[in-house]
Amino acid sequence: MNHTTDSLSFWQQIVEDWNAHGRDWTKPGFRAIAVYRFGVWRMAIKPLMLRAPLSILYRMMFRKVRNSYGIELPYSAKVGRRVIIEHQSAIVIHGNCVIGDDCVIRQGCTLGNRYLDRLDEAPVLGNRVNVGAGAKILGRVQIDDDACIGANAVVLSDVGARETAIGIPAKILKRKRAVEHTISANDVLSLEVAMAAPAALVDE
Repeated sequence: MNHTTDSLSFWQQIVEDWNAHGRDWTKPGFRAIAVYRFGVWRMAIKPLMLRAPLSILYRMMFRKVRNSYGIELPYSAKVGRRVIIEHQSAIVIHGNCVIGDDCVIRQGCTLGNRYLDRLDEAPVLGNRVNVGAGAKILGRVQIDDDACIGANAVVLSDVGARETAIGIPAKILKRKRAVEHTISANDVLSLEVAMAAPAALVDE
């Protein structure tokens, strides 16, 4: 997955996130993303002595967001552009998680590991993934572009592009196929008779 955040400055990313969150800087989701961006940005400062006070500030802000808003988003995760954290509370994102551009994550969601002996495994979300409230995505699973995760779903396996996963454990929602109507020769004949009938009455 290609992330384009590297092509933007820190402030450009903040402005994009602000726009994505309705230009409301008071939203907990925007504040969580802003703190995350700051945490990533300060790691690019190479002299340790210059980075140290920024790291202390980041840790303070990270704990403030986690403890006040219930949003845990460590800087080690890879988050794309214009990601929206909708609402707040009980949102936990693994430090190795990858989230693509234009994704939406709602309250009560967990993107974490599944097995205690494989703590580094985490979900990978493509672009424009829509995660419903209370959903849990666990383990090294791939959620492809434009997929939807239903509310309270527990996803333990991959979800393909434009698919919808619902339930516990999550299953792919099968959409009903549109009924195909076939036209027979008798239908055509009946239509011709019906169309000719009014004309015959006029001639009489």
